Amino acid sequence: MKVRNVLLCTLITMFITSLVFVMGVLDKRAGEAQEVYQVYLDGKKLGAIASEDELYNLINKEQSAIKDTYNVDKVYPPNGFNITKDITYSNKVNDVKEVYNEIKEEKPFTIKGYVITIKYQDENKKNLKINVLDKKVFLKAVDNLITSFIPEDKYEAYLKDEQLEIVDTGSLIETVYFDETITVKDAYIGTDAKIYTDEQELTKYLMFGENKSEEKYTVAQGDTISTIAFNHKLNEQEFLIANPNFNSVDNLLSIGQEVNIALINPVLTLNYEMHVVEDVETDYDTEVTYDDSQYTSYNEVTQAGIKGLERITKKLKYTNGAENQEGYIASHETLKEPQAEKVTKGTKKQYIGGGYVTGTYVDTGASWAWPTNSPYIITSPYAYRWGTLHDGTDISGTGYGSPIYAALDGVVINAGHGGYAGSSAGINVIIQHDNGYYTLYAHMSSVSVSVGQRVSRRQRIGAMGQTGVATGTHLHFAVWVGGIPYRGGKSINPMSLWQ
Repeated sequence: MKVRNVLLCTLITMFITSLVFVMGVLDKRAGEAQEVYQVYLDGKKLGAIASEDELYNLINKEQSAIKDTYNVDKVYPPNGFNITKDITYSNKVNDVKEVYNEIKEEKPFTIKGYVITIKYQDENKKNLKINVLDKKVFLKAVDNLITSFIPEDKYEAYLKDEQLEIVDTGSLIETVYFDETITVKDAYIGTDAKIYTDEQELTKYLMFGENKSEEKYTVAQGDTISTIAFNHKLNEQEFLIANPNFNSVDNLLSIGQEVNIALINPVLTLNYEMHVVEDVETDYDTEVTYDDSQYTSYNEVTQAGIKGLERITKKLKYTNGAENQEGYIASHETLKEPQAEKVTKGTKKQYIGGGYVTGTYVDTGASWAWPTNSPYIITSPYAYRWGTLHDGTDISGTGYGSPIYAALDGVVINAGHGGYAGSSAGINVIIQHDNGYYTLYAHMSSVSVSVGQRVSRRQRIGAMGQTGVATGTHLHFAVWVGGIPYRGGKSINPMSLWQ
């Protein structure tokens, strides 16, 4: 019993001693507890500091160069920075300067701005992000982009709903929109990124993309806006957009003057739709009578042709300044019927020197026929489009399945899908004419002639369609000389046939 009591007293003494020791330790640690701020960057702990305000103030003070560059009042920690309040019993607290230096070595500091996200409809096209200091810079740049394609006064009238009502003829903007989805979000932007602060610089980027926004050419003797544009793979509209100091292709140039020949490549797709009412002259036809009593040199106009007049109401759509195939003729009214020109030509053989010349009349190209019905819309001329030559004239507005006619007598050398013009031309017809010309009729819905068949001027050869690479119903009419299209021949402007 006595031994048991002694053992119990010993255990009690040991417990009290241990308890006193533990309580002493706890009392000591409790006396050293302090509030600190743990600093992290991308999840990595950089240290603990006594004051978060001291760190923010140091960043703002040391990064004065950033403030001067962007004309801002405050600089912020990098993206991925995090700071949390903590209670610690450790005596180790990092110096603020030490933590600042480590942050500076890891990532760039940030400033407040806006991130513009441009989401494209094409899922294969990567979305674009643009950083701006002030979202007004972006909005002004977008306005500048729009008014590069739409006259500023017309755009302002559209925005204010102050467009003049059409009485007889005229035009109205019906809608303006972008294909892309555009979002604007405020953000802290790393100063290693491109941040736009100037609307003119951002306008150039929106207009030219990653291309060089400035590429100069010095005007020489004989240059015109049209020739300079074509020689540098621009169309006339693109030249005017790249050179806003000109408002018409008819503007005069000075020898030695510098012009911008950079290729535009807008990062946004601007669409605007127009309601247009205009009076359009319609061409007269030429009726040829052959007289075998007259020599081949005989050519007499027995009745002058008179052009007609049509009042046409059109719904047009433009994409980045270029009219596309989605336009159509809503209605038309004949104000004056055209009267055909009547011509008599001789076919009689004529004796010259030691032999005869043929008495068969060969058309010189003076009486080419228009290949579609009227009225029609020319949606794209023979010109460069975004650096690639569009080698024909696109004609639409007469409707899917409407007739396509041979522009002149000749022999069909292709009738069907692909062939000399390739699959992008869809169903097409190529005619070899007696005067050395070739005409191509592409994107047809069907053909009504066959290879080797001889056709006459204004004979129906097929119907308008949208086969091959085409964004809408239209005819791609092209003219080639010196050889078969895409097989040694050279394309020319089809409109030159009627000039």
